[in-house]
Amino acid sequence: MAEILVLFYSRKGMTAELARQVCRGIESVPGAKAKLRTVPQVTAVIEQPQPAVPSEGPPFATHDDLRECDGLVLGSPTRFGNMAAPMKYFLDGTSALWASGALADKPAGVFTSTQTMHGGQETTLVSMMMPLIHHGMYLVGLPYTEPALTHTRSGGSPYGASHVAGLSPGKLTDDERLLASLLGKRVAELAVRLSAAR
Repeated sequence: MAEILVLFYSRKGMTAELARQVCRGIESVPGAKAKLRTVPQVTAVIEQPQPAVPSEGPPFATHDDLRECDGLVLGSPTRFGNMAAPMKYFLDGTSALWASGALADKPAGVFTSTQTMHGGQETTLVSMMMPLIHHGMYLVGLPYTEPALTHTRSGGSPYGASHVAGLSPGKLTDDERLLASLLGKRVAELAVRLSAAR
């Protein structure tokens, strides 16, 4: 089985909901399974160590999760057109994986959530792609052959899945759900093909 790590940070829940849709797409691919993980918040003052497992939601990711996965789908809300600090902090700590080539030649995709239509979706997606390129991963986007990409009036771009919270508060649109699922499916399909070729 090709294991696809869906690694996300979510503050208000919509990036987490996109992550669940990505997992559904992964699980629709024969020979693939999803592994859902998150990262802890980053604070200026650390009062106590973070527990290995948060009180609710998926467990926190470890570097072993990255090392062992066959593919990765990364998600973060936007912060001024960039990924959120907790995700950046986690990725900044992966230099040992970069040095060993642990993520090289694995497929990866990205997803995000913004408050407004022009709130930095595409730059946030690109900001998450940069570390993945440095790790030598194969980036997977969303093709225009998918009709939802051309008629969405909310989230979704060729760079990855997205959600515009201000247009549909508290829920994903049908197109956003479909595109997030498709992203997971595309990463999983490539991971299965690459695993079979090894």
